[in-house]
Amino acid sequence: MTAPGHPSAAALLSVALEAAGAAVELVHRDRPSTLQIATKSTATDLVTEMDRAAEGLIRSIIAAARPADRFVGEESASDEDDTSGTDRTGVTWWVDPIDGTTNYVYDHPGYAVSIAAAVDGEVVAGVVADPTHGRTYRATLGGGARCSETMGGKSTDRRLELAAPPPLDHALVATGFAYDGDRRRAQGQILTGVLPRVRDIRRMGAAALDLCSVASGRVDAYYEAGLSMWDFAAGALVATEAGARVGGIDGGPVRPGSVLAAHPVLFDQMVSLLAELGA
Repeated sequence: MTAPGHPSAAALLSVALEAAGAAVELVHRDRPSTLQIATKSTATDLVTEMDRAAEGLIRSIIAAARPADRFVGEESASDEDDTSGTDRTGVTWWVDPIDGTTNYVYDHPGYAVSIAAAVDGEVVAGVVADPTHGRTYRATLGGGARCSETMGGKSTDRRLELAAPPPLDHALVATGFAYDGDRRRAQGQILTGVLPRVRDIRRMGAAALDLCSVASGRVDAYYEAGLSMWDFAAGALVATEAGARVGGIDGGPVRPGSVLAAHPVLFDQMVSLLAELGA
């Protein structure tokens, strides 16, 4: 629910769905045969002209519907203060136009358009659109999470609800890595401690989709350090509304730089394991 005077979560979700649909059309169906690729924080941190074009398209759709809202997009904001819009409405949009750009560059399945709307700092609506698998995840605060899927001409729409999890040693765990070499080395060392304690590890390369994989039961847990708000805002809401517990790696609140999502039964076990390994 949103406070009196604020737009409803359903209304914000409608805008997010429109923007995500247009961005998917642009980046997936209208993908150019050759991409213009540049780097950002490191030589492995990639950005393409399609990231920027998609963000511009999303911004224009949101601005047309809600011109006074604050907009924070990965490609146009060097930090959270470099934004458009104002705080008059209390609404902030967190946008990652292509979450998983490296996958996109390699034409590897596993990238998504991620859009979240927060009211007075609390995320109330989120959309994660996965074009290569024909899935769109969506959620509103207190309204549950759903996934629509189109495959082979058949469309389905289902509510996402976590089933009882396996024990930790049978859990399939997803994670991701930073772009900085030293941090990646440390994350790899932690991973060698996690691997023999769980069923297996998955590294998909898109935080929003990892969180939606928890929500849909494709993995049992997910953790990652070094993320920004636009990476996880929408996916974290989808996972939470599906019944997952989403917090920091240390068990505290979820925050930029520290995300852990799992069924509540597994969450504390993952916190303990990661703390034991120095994560």
